[in-house]
Amino acid sequence: MHKERMTPKLPPHNWPTIEPGWVWLCGAGPGDPGLLTLHALNALGQADVVVYDALVQEAILDWAPQAEHIYAGKRGGKPSPQQRDISLRLIELARAGKRVLRLKGGDPFVFGRGGEEAQTLIQHEIPVRIIPGISAGIGGLAYAGIPVTHRDVNQSVTFVTGHDQSGNTPSSLDWAAIAKGSQVIVIYMGMKHIGQISAALIAAGRPMSEPVAVVTTATTAEQQVLETTLGSIEADITNAKLEPPAIICVGRAVLMRQVLDWQSQAAGAPPRNLDPLGRDDGTAASA
Repeated sequence: MHKERMTPKLPPHNWPTIEPGWVWLCGAGPGDPGLLTLHALNALGQADVVVYDALVQEAILDWAPQAEHIYAGKRGGKPSPQQRDISLRLIELARAGKRVLRLKGGDPFVFGRGGEEAQTLIQHEIPVRIIPGISAGIGGLAYAGIPVTHRDVNQSVTFVTGHDQSGNTPSSLDWAAIAKGSQVIVIYMGMKHIGQISAALIAAGRPMSEPVAVVTTATTAEQQVLETTLGSIEADITNAKLEPPAIICVGRAVLMRQVLDWQSQAAGAPPRNLDPLGRDDGTAASA
């Protein structure tokens, strides 16, 4: 039994219609329902079926009270549906004439298997529409007060996954090249193998003292943020008893949280350091 909640009203616009037999692959954002796109909200109000992932908030599903809700979450280390079974279910629903919304956490094309699902659907002559979403590696860090780019810190940022299809640290990743080539590294699904990852980055020349942040259940009321260093991260995660899902950010951009922790400031805490990069020459306020 679904809660009877009305889908929020959209502003006037020529909104697209989900046709029977179509599958819309949609990003639900990193957690906070307010980070949904208007196209996602439009889709929720039309769908006959919502096939959703583990990280999609219940409040978001409440905005599709007319739809059947089918759980298809995949979580590392836990019993999960096989990707092939999920894709086949989407095909089955579309061929039955349903208006199908495939709702995925973050962005469907950023470590979300959206590309695999869309390709399989098109190979089976199922029409699709892709609706991007805010990825946790950007939006989740922003909620923690960490900008993934800052002109005084980095001119590059690299997004990597902490495990491959087998659940192991990706053997195809050249950690030495990543360590040398990107000033800021954002790691998805990396907590399980953070010991191996941090060791590889240190071996490639990143300092043990380099700032690192771990943001769990980003953008939700349960969000936690651990500020640590590359040399201490494995032990600190254990001591803090943090659990996935988590985004890990490596690089000096993490220092900006000392001044940009806007959630703590909204609760009344003062900034810890107005110039954490030590770059203020007295012209910043007038720039």
